[in-house]
Amino acid sequence: MEDTVNIRGITLNDAEAIQTIRKAISEDDAGVDFIKVIEQQISEGTDKSSLVAEINGNVVGYMISTSLYAGFGIKKSAWIMAIGVHPDFMGQGIGLKLAEKICDIYRDKGVKNIYSSVLWDSTDVLSFFKKLGFERSEFINLKKKL
Repeated sequence: MEDTVNIRGITLNDAEAIQTIRKAISEDDAGVDFIKVIEQQISEGTDKSSLVAEINGNVVGYMISTSLYAGFGIKKSAWIMAIGVHPDFMGQGIGLKLAEKICDIYRDKGVKNIYSSVLWDSTDVLSFFKKLGFERSEFINLKKKL
């Protein structure tokens, strides 16, 4: 019998599970303070646009996103900032379910475009976004080392 995946809005109580997932994916990202990220989203009232996936009450995946309303030619849009599925649950369509729900949420809000940024050599993440229908945007990511 296949376990049911429940997609719901993120809460502050999910921070530890998200931290565990992040660490299981990459030790490099283990230092991200998801409590602060989630607190900021909840205080801004954007908690419903960030989601977790649960199986049997356990968080196995997450997607953190936000709305954008202006800046450098961007009209009302959304930005996927982070996504993760615990390696034990990868390949089961959990990331796809999270993405579909995020798209539904933003479509209902009248958002026409969702953006994300991916390292050029992250082929697994790139292929995931391509599978969802993402393509190169008209923007160029810029950075300045400090």
